[in-house]
Amino acid sequence: MKQIIARMWKLIRGPLQWRVLWFAHAKFMVGVTGVVRNEAGEVLLLKHRMWPADRPWGLPTGYAIKSEEFQKTVVREVREETGLEVVPGRLVQVTSGYKLRVEIAYEALHVGGVVKLDSFEILEAKWFSPDALPEGMQESHVHLVKAGSAP
Repeated sequence: MKQIIARMWKLIRGPLQWRVLWFAHAKFMVGVTGVVRNEAGEVLLLKHRMWPADRPWGLPTGYAIKSEEFQKTVVREVREETGLEVVPGRLVQVTSGYKLRVEIAYEALHVGGVVKLDSFEILEAKWFSPDALPEGMQESHVHLVKAGSAP
């Protein structure tokens, strides 16, 4: 049976193979999070309008768009949500997320810009010491901040 499948696979080379693979495999969204720090080592946290009321604080995050490099997603999302400019750094974490989602987190360094919040998504932006994070913060984001604090 495996030989028959292998022969059939060879016969459908090209676009048809890709179509079969596309239908046979899961489709993923890629959520990208930035652990943004300033020169003082403080981390940028946002109070998200659409997150649960008891856990509104978290890191800048959003979805990668088709063909976008994930580090550029961090830069774009931070700029869109806060107006700030960042330079992406090292990869902090890659995990499978909720349902068909992959979660990727990068460190990023604040390098400029003036805070101009996207009021549709973001209620507030503040810098916090990693040792004094606010109540109501996403637990997964607390772990990312702590992971990024390690030397």
